[in-house]
Amino acid sequence: MIDSLPAFWAVIPAAGVGARMAADRPKQYLQLGGRTILEHSLGCFLDHPSLKGLVVSLASDDPYWPTLASASDPRIQRVEGGAERSGSVLNALLHLHAQGADDEDWVLVHDAARPNLSRDDLDKLLSELADDSVGGLLAVPARDTLKRVDKHGRVVETVDRSVIWQAYTPQMFRLGALHRALADSLVADALITDEASAMEWAGMAPRLIEGRADNLKVTRPEDLEWLRQRWANRR
Repeated sequence: MIDSLPAFWAVIPAAGVGARMAADRPKQYLQLGGRTILEHSLGCFLDHPSLKGLVVSLASDDPYWPTLASASDPRIQRVEGGAERSGSVLNALLHLHAQGADDEDWVLVHDAARPNLSRDDLDKLLSELADDSVGGLLAVPARDTLKRVDKHGRVVETVDRSVIWQAYTPQMFRLGALHRALADSLVADALITDEASAMEWAGMAPRLIEGRADNLKVTRPEDLEWLRQRWANRR
């Protein structure tokens, strides 16, 4: 199967501070199973034979990255992150272009604080989207009952969850198309929350690939605690 998977670049935007974690450092540098969350997030890509290279977008004054073993990995290149995720990803894409990457190359963008990506999910995404005209992302169908509320926190309606999915990462698009979508949406001051929303803004319809629900993004302390317990049970 590996021979049929497309080659790809990986981009990890990691310039955020993760304020909701209320920690003494950005959440991507918190410890999980003997390594930082960021190192785990990088690992699934660095172990993949189809990886062409990886770009990590970091704050210019990041004091933690140089202390990691990953900082000296020749497959990883560092660029300065932006004020928002979209700027960090765009800087990484500009760097790839400058390094000679082609517009038709696949780029996978993955959250720095999503350390539990499985190899099976990564291979599934690559396989399912290899010949797709747009690209897409890992996602999970909504499981709970969903409510839409007003500004006072009162329920307005119950939303049909059968058409609602949670967007995960990686998100996989062609380098040139994603670059244009992000750049144009930034100029237009559009609300862009992830790469798929930039592609949607540009008039394209990304494809959803169902992945594992435990591909969790660490946002709050209880997320990290859940992962720590889960990984402890593995050992």
